[in-house]
Amino acid sequence: MKKNEATLQLSKEEMRAYGYKVVDAVVEHFDTQDKKLPVAKGSRKEMDNLFLEEAPENSTDAQHVLDFVLKEVVTKSTIVSHPKAFSFVPGPSNYISAMADTLATGFNIFSGGWAASPAAAALEIVTMNWLLKIFGFPIVKGGGIFTSGGSMANLTAIVTARRIKCGDDFSNAVIYLSDQAHSSNIKAIRILGFRKDQIRVIPTDLEFKFSINKLKNAIAKDRLEGLNPFCLIATAGTTNTGTVDPLSEISTICKKENIWFHIDGAYGAAAILSKDGKKMLKGIEKADSLTVDPHKWFYQPYEMGCLLVRNTAHLKGTFTETPEYLKDVEGNKSEINFYDHGVQLTRRFRALKFYMSIKTFGLKEFRQAITYNIKLAEELEECMRKSPNWEVISPATLAVINFRYNPIGENLNEKKLDLLNQYISEKIVASQEALLVTTTLNNQTVLRMCLINPRTTMQDIRDTLATCIEIANTKKPF
Repeated sequence: MKKNEATLQLSKEEMRAYGYKVVDAVVEHFDTQDKKLPVAKGSRKEMDNLFLEEAPENSTDAQHVLDFVLKEVVTKSTIVSHPKAFSFVPGPSNYISAMADTLATGFNIFSGGWAASPAAAALEIVTMNWLLKIFGFPIVKGGGIFTSGGSMANLTAIVTARRIKCGDDFSNAVIYLSDQAHSSNIKAIRILGFRKDQIRVIPTDLEFKFSINKLKNAIAKDRLEGLNPFCLIATAGTTNTGTVDPLSEISTICKKENIWFHIDGAYGAAAILSKDGKKMLKGIEKADSLTVDPHKWFYQPYEMGCLLVRNTAHLKGTFTETPEYLKDVEGNKSEINFYDHGVQLTRRFRALKFYMSIKTFGLKEFRQAITYNIKLAEELEECMRKSPNWEVISPATLAVINFRYNPIGENLNEKKLDLLNQYISEKIVASQEALLVTTTLNNQTVLRMCLINPRTTMQDIRDTLATCIEIANTKKPF
């Protein structure tokens, strides 16, 4: 048989030159990103004109393809780790984790089962134990799994809760969450086949927290109607306001009512590393399951979510399947196969970046960074309350603050204030100088900053707010 020439490989020299160029580009990005415009622009037509083509039949020089990507792709992507990327939940990332991801991908390590990669499985166990300890979960009995993000972690938690509390029949099961819960929870509930009438969205109070009284009333009513309240989803750090639900009180209710208690801490759970955050998150250790997103406030690159559970047997009992082709690699009880703890069989080696960054910087530096973020938002709130131009709508909470431009003396009505703040957001994003978008609180259009980038300074914020005022004073949308 003729020797196969389609090996999909470069020479050693070509690989080295290619790799050096990639690393140089990443280093340059980390070193200079704060000097670039954070917001990318590009219409569908512009992107189609640039990229749309048939799959090429013949090869193209590797360096040429790389040059094209560096010039046209990465430059047309918003820099979510930029100090002036204030919107949604930014992804600050860090260089060590980025390189760890490169190693994991370069060596193409499969982290689904122990037999394939015992070191990968062991590191996931080690890092999972670190997280269990951080959040006060039992280490011997507890466990967890790294996922693609908070959405998959929440889905995994609800699947587990359904099996434990409902068995095979969930036709009369009811699940509870607040009107500030993340949309991924509703999506997960619908994916799992629950009807709309099985979902209870409980209104929040004036502080955007789970209303305990309304929750109790809803559970009591469902019990009287012969339904099965099986799961409650609380939030530790809502996306809109950073608010933490009354976790201890909710835990007491769930224990009394035999309801699975899941906490979506995708955004705010990492704040437990700070002194103030730990106080706000009191009761988080009482959850049956907890979602954490290291690619948010643990400063990891995308993708990396995590689900922690008090009893790891619940995960294994929910997700274990042993097809014929896996029966010879099951191993003993101490050799954990993480494909038995979640949805994915094939899994990338996500634990490596978390392990390497924690080992390199230490928890102390992570604590300092998170504490800095919280204090920065609080300092901003203090400055705004002294300003004649800004109105604080929701106070700084876990590094999130909501506000609007409402200058004293202009006496603008609510409609004009909504239009003006929406206009400010649109114009500053269009300028590409900062990513600052709106949300809606109490039927008001407000500006929102999420300040979890440890490289964001007060000067970055002042410069952005000054631009906002300039926009508002140059031309108004009414």
